[in-house]
Amino acid sequence: MRYFVLSDIHGSAYYVNLAIEAYRKSGCERILLLGDVLYHGPRNPLPKDYAPKEVIALLNPLKEEILAVRGNCEAEVDQMVLDFPVMADYAFLEWGKHRVFLSHGHVYNAENFPLQKDGDIFLQGHTHVPVAMKKTRGEKYYYHLNPGSISYPKEDSPHSYGILEDNSFTLYNVETGEAYNKIEF
Repeated sequence: MRYFVLSDIHGSAYYVNLAIEAYRKSGCERILLLGDVLYHGPRNPLPKDYAPKEVIALLNPLKEEILAVRGNCEAEVDQMVLDFPVMADYAFLEWGKHRVFLSHGHVYNAENFPLQKDGDIFLQGHTHVPVAMKKTRGEKYYYHLNPGSISYPKEDSPHSYGILEDNSFTLYNVETGEAYNKIEF
């Protein structure tokens, strides 16, 4: 199973269009959507082509392919217009020999998630900074992965997404399609 990992859309129809195009070309079977789908948030300026209704129209046809978690900008009204669940604070995936813990990152973070065994994967958004690294917590190690933000990248990172496949996670620039960081498990 290959997963297309996306976070922090913040209502940008422009970047959702680029992401969906990349998803269709990627051969991925599912989208892992790590929150902050429709609203730009009170601290952010409007993103390029801010059009939440258009984002809804683009994502709802993919409802059977999306597993989403709630971001800090999600509200109950968002669930009323999206055809896939977006209100869970976290989700788990059993993926080969790895357990994947998905969270937006505002409630659960790299130091606050239920690490169970060596090799667990923590997948989050929220920071708008892409991450692909092996970390330790106590006696155990885990993989900390963040696709960055498709709409509002920070710390000079590109508008990005990730692909979780086989035994690796790769970060991609959504505007150029180029891979720029990869970690193998």
